[in-house]
Amino acid sequence: MGELVAEAWPAPSAQDIGGWLLRHAGGVTKRANSVLPLDDPGDVHRAIERAEGFYTALGLPTVFSMDAQARPAGLDGVLEGRGYDLVDPTLAMATELSGPYERDGVDIADAPSIEWLDLWWSVDGRYDHQLPMAEKILTGVSAGYACADGLAVGRGVPQGEWLGIYAMAVAPEARRRGLGWRVLRALLGWGSEQGCERAYLVVVERNAPARALYEAEGFVRAAAYHYRVRNVTTR
Repeated sequence: MGELVAEAWPAPSAQDIGGWLLRHAGGVTKRANSVLPLDDPGDVHRAIERAEGFYTALGLPTVFSMDAQARPAGLDGVLEGRGYDLVDPTLAMATELSGPYERDGVDIADAPSIEWLDLWWSVDGRYDHQLPMAEKILTGVSAGYACADGLAVGRGVPQGEWLGIYAMAVAPEARRRGLGWRVLRALLGWGSEQGCERAYLVVVERNAPARALYEAEGFVRAAAYHYRVRNVTTR
């Protein structure tokens, strides 16, 4: 599932070093600014040093996206031994698209409006004035952008049989009113219309309210991943 996530949240720049992708997006999100270790690069310590040099030259921390498919086997332990912290344990959840799903007044467009971006960024923006780069990531693949009453948004990415759900956000003053649920169901219905048969999403493990919403809609745990972030104080 890691490759689906990488495809749905594409970094504008990526360098392949023997099976590891060094992704770069100006520091906007760990996902788009991390090493994706898809294959065994050979000398793992040399490869780590190359990755560290790459990100250090960009003024960024060195981050690895780690799941069960990370290669080589045992990489997580190697990174831990080199002083990398484990950050943001995350669940990938999935469900079959069975429907019917009501649109319930939710608008879905093929590009994010200024209002969509402003709402999402007001909730999820953590990168100062980097909204243009975030928009570049969002629009790097075809997607549907849902908005409910100008107070809740979400993004759906058709990927063959899969629909990826991303960028779910509800304005703080409008929470606990079912708006996130409306956006989710509208996107699931839209994905079914695009020919998708299953849907997945990723959610930080500690986000209990979001997990409860997704579980109520039939999503179950399918995989897990976390990040390893270089702790420079130990080097």
